[in-house]
Amino acid sequence: MNLNEPFVLNVSREVGSGGHTVGKILAEKLNVRYCDKQLLEALRKQFNLTQSGIEKLKGEKKTWLSGILGWMAPIPSARNLGVDFRYCQEFRPDVTSDDIFEAEKEILRGFAEMGSCVIAGRSGFFVLKDHPNKLNVFITASMPFRIERIMRKQGIPENEAAIIIESLDKSRENYIKRFAHVSRYDARNYDLVLRSDGHSEEELAGIILSYIG
Repeated sequence: MNLNEPFVLNVSREVGSGGHTVGKILAEKLNVRYCDKQLLEALRKQFNLTQSGIEKLKGEKKTWLSGILGWMAPIPSARNLGVDFRYCQEFRPDVTSDDIFEAEKEILRGFAEMGSCVIAGRSGFFVLKDHPNKLNVFITASMPFRIERIMRKQGIPENEAAIIIESLDKSRENYIKRFAHVSRYDARNYDLVLRSDGHSEEELAGIILSYIG
């Protein structure tokens, strides 16, 4: 990846691995946009969903309309993020998880077209596979490490942390397998795979920067 040209650094990660923080550190050190909350916000505005709702629906393999109507708030107008995204329109009653993927794909491509950026997770490694200047990183960790980190950050007991991890792992794997037709755990998707155990987020970011440099 050439830092002298517009680039995309995709940081995929397991929940509880610290990958989100690593991505944020990288964006700060590289002085580029960090694309994570912006994407979720665009999806919220388009489909009127919470973050947990998006994660749940992305993992489903069928139309999710029946599940959403019971807890949706009044539907506001969707707004894009200053970019004319094709799928940022009013909520449609026939929206499916396929529509969410199409929206996410358009948003990620829009971010990449706007210049260099770090993208946290999502399906960036697949959606932007043809980008001419990219690096795909995956950050993993042992289950005890992930559970301990979730317990500490959210102040919850071990059994709840384990349930959260299991649920998100399954949801995200279903989503990637459906649309990318690969497993997110397949190391061949990435240029670099790192294990968080024994490393701080700063150290992991440093390793990635050294790899790039």
